[in-house]
Amino acid sequence: MPALHVLAGVLRRGDGRILLTQRPEGRAHAGYWEFPGGKREPGERRRAALARELHEELGLRITSASPLLRYSWDYPERQVDLDFWLVDAWEGEPESREAQCFEWVAPASLATRELLPANRRVVEWLAQQKGLN
Repeated sequence: MPALHVLAGVLRRGDGRILLTQRPEGRAHAGYWEFPGGKREPGERRRAALARELHEELGLRITSASPLLRYSWDYPERQVDLDFWLVDAWEGEPESREAQCFEWVAPASLATRELLPANRRVVEWLAQQKGLN
């Protein structure tokens, strides 16, 4: 089975806080926090997939995004190609379109959240970067 390609946005407000979403009941890994995003469709460009997912999930239209970190993660049921993007600008205010909770958090508190294990590597990477804390 080929790896599932997932795009996720690290949305950072002007005050430095980062948006996390919580996986709703009924979904795999329900209750865990994660960076918002979702699956890339066949033939879809990476940035376009990120833009589509953030619009579908949160009602946002991204205006500035750049690749941040990409790596593979092995879940028992399949391999996932995780593709994180830093999103510095968007139009609109986040709204829950898929019954998920969301919260703006300080970067320093990311390490204390019950994040999906696959998201931990990006949190560690962010903690090492000057200007992102």
